[in-house]
Amino acid sequence: MVQNKWYIHPAIAVAVLVNVFVMGLAMAWSGDPAKLQRLLVEDGIVEWMQFLCFAVTSGLLAFAALEHWQRGRRIDLPLLALAGLAGIVALAALEEISWFQRILNVTTPEYFAQNNRQGETNLHNLAIGEKGSIHKTILLKLIAIAGLTHNIVLPLLARKRPAIRDFVERFGLYLPPLSASVIYIVLVAVSHLVIDHPRKGELGEMFGAVHYLATVFIAYFLGIGYGKQPIFEGPADRRRVGTLFAMLLVFLLMTGWLLSAGAGAEPYLALHPNGKE
Repeated sequence: MVQNKWYIHPAIAVAVLVNVFVMGLAMAWSGDPAKLQRLLVEDGIVEWMQFLCFAVTSGLLAFAALEHWQRGRRIDLPLLALAGLAGIVALAALEEISWFQRILNVTTPEYFAQNNRQGETNLHNLAIGEKGSIHKTILLKLIAIAGLTHNIVLPLLARKRPAIRDFVERFGLYLPPLSASVIYIVLVAVSHLVIDHPRKGELGEMFGAVHYLATVFIAYFLGIGYGKQPIFEGPADRRRVGTLFAMLLVFLLMTGWLLSAGAGAEPYLALHPNGKE
């Protein structure tokens, strides 16, 4: 089931609006270092949004893998791909927040304290050389190559050669809508050009997290731009669940904002030690 009019679907439209909103926020706060720091710092709005999107995406992929198994009761390439991707994205989510270390106030083990650029318990910031890290030296380059190939090169080729899409989907993967991908890539480029901050790369990572959350959902769950059987087949069910998903995206942004503000019992108790008003 391949639909071309992806742009009328609220899931993609809201994902684009969320990314544009955060980009606009970064530009509006670019003249105020304190506000921009609040947006991009560790445990800031952008990082929490990355974690939340990765976590939900992992759950969606795991659910899709389970549904695939229920339909065929066999281990094949699509099942392995979906399950593998679910695990990789879950790992990315946990790495993003250093496996809840800061939240749980866990002391950094000696090895990570000595070899991690952030002095925290995560793998992607392990040092390479004098100034490099796994993230900057290796992962960013791989992500850039894979991202451009998956979002631009393959969708462009698939327009003239549909067999390319069929080949990709045979392995349990999908191709995102080209127009949505172009917006994502443009936002990443703009963030690097107009934002002056050491952590401006976090914006591009968040744009990717939101983009992939939405495109995973519309492909596997709704069948938009996807030739295989989607999880929801009836038009009414696809409409309802698509609207709920669009609402979820807005809720995730609000949740990320609240988490970055430290909203909760601990800040309240710091101001009210006795738990009284």
